[in-house]
Amino acid sequence: MTNDAQIPTTATPTALPLTAGRWAFDPLHSSVGFTIRHLGISKVRGRFNELSAELVVGESLADSSITATVALASIDTGNADRDAHVRAADLLDVEKRPTMTFRSTRIGGAGEEWTLEGDLTIGDVTRPITFDVEFGGVVDVPVDGSRHAGFDATGEFRRSDFGLDFAPGFLGDVIKVSLEVQFVEPQ
Repeated sequence: MTNDAQIPTTATPTALPLTAGRWAFDPLHSSVGFTIRHLGISKVRGRFNELSAELVVGESLADSSITATVALASIDTGNADRDAHVRAADLLDVEKRPTMTFRSTRIGGAGEEWTLEGDLTIGDVTRPITFDVEFGGVVDVPVDGSRHAGFDATGEFRRSDFGLDFAPGFLGDVIKVSLEVQFVEPQ
């Protein structure tokens, strides 16, 4: 989304066809992935296998919120030895930093293009982050009649801002994060 985009501040949830209330997170159809540069010449891609989230749709966007928590020990880059090393005290230190948590502070946008601003916490450090969000829509699931809403979100942060400045020169500072999430409408 460009800086020229108009983001309405008075929009209501009717701008998104979402029922007010607490939407249930659908972990079977959600994921969080990341990329980080290795040696400045290629990217390492991975995911976290344990994610939880909550979407509360209020009477206005100002009354709506999203939170998400990732278990950092659930890192999966497709290489068990590398994952074990990243979890260790000299790198990510999942004993000291068990989770990465996001809490929204502002939601804005219209149609399919949205911006989600909030606070990202890793360990005891919290910094602001902005995600570009694509609203995938709402669909009725024929099997059980439930309604699902889907979202894709992308953002990035500097690991050094969170005290994760290990292995400079080997690993890039910028981590790009990508989430694909579904929520189920309240009954």
